[in-house]
Order: sequence, then C-alpha cells, then structure tokens
Amino acid sequence: MSRDLHHGGALDLMRERFPDVTAPWIDLSTGINPWPYPDTDITPESLANLPTEAECLACRDAMARAIGAPKEAVVLAPGSELLIRLLPEIINPRTVAVLSPTYGDHHAVWRRAGVEVIETANPLDLADDVEAIVICNPNNPDGRIFSLEALEETRAQLARRGGWLIVDEAYGDLNPAQSLASLGGSDGLIILRSFGKFFGLAGLRLGALIAPEDIRTTMMAHLGFWPVSGAALEIGIRAYADLDWQAKIRTELSEALARLKTLLLAGSLDPVGSTQLFHYAKVEDAHSVWQHLAQHGIYVRRFDWSDCHLRIGLPANPEEEARLAAALSLSV
Repeated sequence: MSRDLHHGGALDLMRERFPDVTAPWIDLSTGINPWPYPDTDITPESLANLPTEAECLACRDAMARAIGAPKEAVVLAPGSELLIRLLPEIINPRTVAVLSPTYGDHHAVWRRAGVEVIETANPLDLADDVEAIVICNPNNPDGRIFSLEALEETRAQLARRGGWLIVDEAYGDLNPAQSLASLGGSDGLIILRSFGKFFGLAGLRLGALIAPEDIRTTMMAHLGFWPVSGAALEIGIRAYADLDWQAKIRTELSEALARLKTLLLAGSLDPVGSTQLFHYAKVEDAHSVWQHLAQHGIYVRRFDWSDCHLRIGLPANPEEEARLAAALSLSV
C-alpha cells in the first residue's frame, strides 16, 4: 500500500512523486493543530539527564488535571501509536469489533496478532458477542461522536464478561466534555490519549494509557524505565497546565474550521463530518481531486477504501486558504 494511503504526513513521498511542484507544499493531511503550543523552550538538563520519576509524575498529574482523569489511572507513553501496537501483548481477546471506517492501525494490529477482527459501523451493538470493542471518539477520519451514556453502557456489558472497551481519544482534547477520562481506571475500560494533535507538537511523542491497575502494570513493564523524553515531560507539564491557551485555541480552531467549510463548499466538496482539526468531505472521484491538489502542492488525505472521500486539515494562514481555494476552483 502506498504510504500516503496508510497515513498522512508523508511529505517526502509527495515531493518525490510530484517533482514539478515548485511552490512550498501545504500539508493538510495529518489532522494536527497548525498553531502549536508556543512555549517550547527547554532546559539543558532535560536533554542531558535521564528523566526523573518526579518529572514523570508531574507531567502525569498535569495531564490528569487537564483532562479530568484520576491521576493514579494514567500511564505516560511516547505517543499513542506505540500503545495501539502493544495492546495485543496486554490483553488476549479472541474476537475484536473495530469501528469502520477508523484509524487503520486499529484493524491492522489485531489482525497481525491473529485475532478475529469484525469491522463494523456499529461496534457497540456487539458487546454481547465479542471480547473487545475498539473505537475512536471522536472518530478519525469522519468525526463521528459516540455518546458517553452509550459508551458507559457498553463498558459495563463488556466488563461483566471480562471484556474490554478500548477508546482512542487522540482528538479528545478538542472537547473534554466528550471524554471518558473521568471514568479512567474502571473495569473493562482502556483509554488512549495523544498530546500531539491538539497541542500541535506531534514530534514530541507524548501520550497516555488510562486503565485499571493490572493493565497499567503490564503496560509499564513493556514500556520500560524511561519511555518519555525529558523534553516531552517538561513541555507537557507546561502545556497541560496552560488552560487559558487551551481555551483560546479551541475557539480559534472552531473559527478556522468554519472558514474551511465555506471554502470547501465553494469548491464543490461536501463536508459530511469533522472535528475542529479537519473536515471529512464527500466529492466525486476523490482520487482525481487528490491528484489535482497535489499537482498544486497541496497534500490532503485520501483513502484506499473510498473513492469519494477526502480528509482535509486546517490551512495555517490566509495564504494557504487562498491557495486551496484557487486550486479547488480549477478542479470544479
């Protein structure tokens, strides 16, 4: 599979594939905040020394306060991607229902582990039939949201049978009211969190597992002594404590999303789902539109399982908005 079909962010691949593009590339493929948390200075000690337990706990506690999770239920990790890949080593279900469409690695890791995977648009309906259910909430790529009531009911059903509800909240910081974090540590519930998307610092590699004690203990054994860098801990402590910045950026992201929707509609793309970081748009012959945009140096997310959908992230400034509008006007 072409790397751009599996993940966004493959700008090196795009430059190789479209060598005639001379304008600076605009990467709208990743669903990452284009206005990252600005206070990223770090002390020399965070690079020179191994992270201390006190620093790890301080970052954990700052995250827990910001997302409303019990601090003792949180385990820090170098991003949520590694946690996704380790889950088959932590729990051993025979059958897993995975939301479809959703982030592709959720299907892939369980299949590689030899688990029977049921892809379905309604995984919560299978709580009496499978040992684990995996969803993203809000979902990537279509922005679908599951109610907290439905998720808690499903968790309880699964827990009674020794099963697991696995909720990937990579975009959970966008709207904390939609998060299950306050139930962290409950039986049958595993939550995955990501720092990079909302805070716009994906390269820092910071995330978390929120789970019952036995799952946390096993995961920590897999992660080892220093899973998160000192730089990530230092910036994470600061960013999670900065509630004013978080509130301000949520407003700015919502405003930018509204501008993007207007722009897409004018370009004959129909936004049919979203988070504050991207629109999931329906368009006739999506792969041709993807190709056309790429030829203009604009990289959006396409999918191998759909020829009528694209996911388009937020342009970072008026110039990028203007280039996207102009390119779409030429494709109509």
